[in-house]
Amino acid sequence: MKNLQACISFLMSAVVVSAAYGADYEVTAPSGELKAVVSITDNGAALSVFLGETTVLSPSPISVTVKEDNEAEPKVLWGKNTRRPRVSRKQVDETIESPFYKRTRVRDCYEEMKLTVGRQGLVVRAYDDGIAYRLTYDGKSPYKVYDEQADFTFPADYPMYASYVSAGDDGDFESQYINSFENVYEHKSIMQFNPSRLVFLPVLVELPDGIKVCITEADLDNYPGMYLTGGGDAPVLASHFAPVPRETVQGGHNMLQQLVTSREEYIARDANAQLPWRVVAVAENDAQLAASDLVFRLGKPCRIADVSWIKPGKVAWDWWNAWNLYGVDFRAGINNATYKYYIDFAAANGIEYVILDEGWAVNKKADLMQVVPEIDLPELVAYADQKHVGLILWAGYWAFHRDMEAVVKHYAEMGIKGFKVDFMDRDDQDMVRFIGEASELCARYNMLVDFHGMFKPTGAQRTWPNVINYEGVNGLEQLKWSPKGHDQVTYDVQIPFIRQFAGPMDYTQGAMRNVTGENYNPVNSEPMSQGTRCRQLALYVIFDSPLNMMCDNPSNYMREPECTSFITAIPTVWDETLALDGKVSEYIAMARRSGDVWYVGGLTNWDKRELTLDLSFLGDGEYELELYRDGINADRAACDYKREVMPVPADRKLSVTLYPGGGFAGRIVKR
Repeated sequence: MKNLQACISFLMSAVVVSAAYGADYEVTAPSGELKAVVSITDNGAALSVFLGETTVLSPSPISVTVKEDNEAEPKVLWGKNTRRPRVSRKQVDETIESPFYKRTRVRDCYEEMKLTVGRQGLVVRAYDDGIAYRLTYDGKSPYKVYDEQADFTFPADYPMYASYVSAGDDGDFESQYINSFENVYEHKSIMQFNPSRLVFLPVLVELPDGIKVCITEADLDNYPGMYLTGGGDAPVLASHFAPVPRETVQGGHNMLQQLVTSREEYIARDANAQLPWRVVAVAENDAQLAASDLVFRLGKPCRIADVSWIKPGKVAWDWWNAWNLYGVDFRAGINNATYKYYIDFAAANGIEYVILDEGWAVNKKADLMQVVPEIDLPELVAYADQKHVGLILWAGYWAFHRDMEAVVKHYAEMGIKGFKVDFMDRDDQDMVRFIGEASELCARYNMLVDFHGMFKPTGAQRTWPNVINYEGVNGLEQLKWSPKGHDQVTYDVQIPFIRQFAGPMDYTQGAMRNVTGENYNPVNSEPMSQGTRCRQLALYVIFDSPLNMMCDNPSNYMREPECTSFITAIPTVWDETLALDGKVSEYIAMARRSGDVWYVGGLTNWDKRELTLDLSFLGDGEYELELYRDGINADRAACDYKREVMPVPADRKLSVTLYPGGGFAGRIVKR
């Protein structure tokens, strides 16, 4: 009898061990096509992703190393010897209201699986357009995170688009942590990427049969941003995180930054119970990525009870064009006369805001209460109020952060509408925490925020819609200084599928000096754009940007009334967005609706291209199209364009010729 009991006990143990060390847990998207599988073996937990019969991700290790304050040593969660988890599941199909976005309502539909072992959890969501997972930990006391393993293992060495951190030295990750998250994309296989350089998110991997995989993160809150490294002897993208700063010193650009001089051995302290979402978007055609809502859906719900004061719009911008006005009877520069001229221009053209960029506060003081004597801010605010124009102030990070509430309160009471905060240039836990604190504080004082000099958005545009734009993009400002050979045109037809997947972009388009590739030269004081005039118009349709700069100066815009009128009429938030067609690095065409008016736009790379677009989304009825297209000589004189007004063809097929570096933009109204 004793032997029989021992045999039964052994068999039961074997069953438990088998379940714990060889079990798979699946969750499938509502359509049934996309599936995530969590495998738990004696080597730990791993995630696989499948699209039908296609393996998107091979088993990719997941773990996190934590240490509670009352524990002697760190422990690895979801590592080796993980016990059999409890499994819970739910289905969600709801609508998110999104008034400051590319569509006013977002459908959030997914299947969710949660695996729990003790106080540790793993949540996996399967959407029709991607998989997301996050680790959770309900510690008994505050805890530190020493590392997180979030690897992405592919079945083969596929091509990838990714941007290296441009700062620092190879192999010295500490020197790479301080960077502006701006760079063009490298395009080579995963294993060809340099393992001694960090790449920042999002990245795009090309699978066979046109399948694209975009990797990023969402709901980044009180936790460092994730970098990836490629290279090595396997097609694996490995996660990497900047440790928590221990000591910092004031320095950097005009003494406006905090430079890290030493770091802790851990990446997060007092971390949230929920770590960020790791996002794997899967698209069977490139255009799907350009109109995706996946990151927005994964952000926390809106935390502002009354959003009626939030006003998106366009901004007359001073810095890119170096305050270079002409035909005026005052000396242009950082002074009241210049800004009154900008305000007059904004008022005359229905532009909602004027920005005072770097220079209005005393240089190298990191003190936003010290205004240069040439500027009288209360006078400018009063003048702008009379013209129904709002003013936004540029602020260097440390000048803003060091006395944040006093600064925000002071300028909110003065009548300033928001801040453009710049030169954060880090995404360690301390900087990510600052972003959240600044967003909440500005919301409390009804202030907009444009975060410049920072990492990609991670869904906080849903949580804090007063954060009206983000940089983290190699935008048009690069053409003030980038050498000949810099290719902005190709980059423009990459970012809709990669960077824009994460959220809105402060790209700062609208140049009226347009040149062909061979005629481009960097000119800091009178910058030019690469590609055609219609390309600049189309960028307002293609790029998501609720607070959208008009980068050129009023003098240049007033010489181009047709183009200026078209730009100023284009909304910056939308009721509906459609990606009509596109292929990364080649071309993109999109349509957006505001009320009863549709806008369409398209871009090409340096190849001349004929696009035929399907406008059947218009439905029945007769429509009129105001079309701006490249002129017949746009390949020689990039400013050449043609404006036409025509009926939309009855067959709803629109054919447009795009010249090298070209584009088109149109406005469609019902007749």
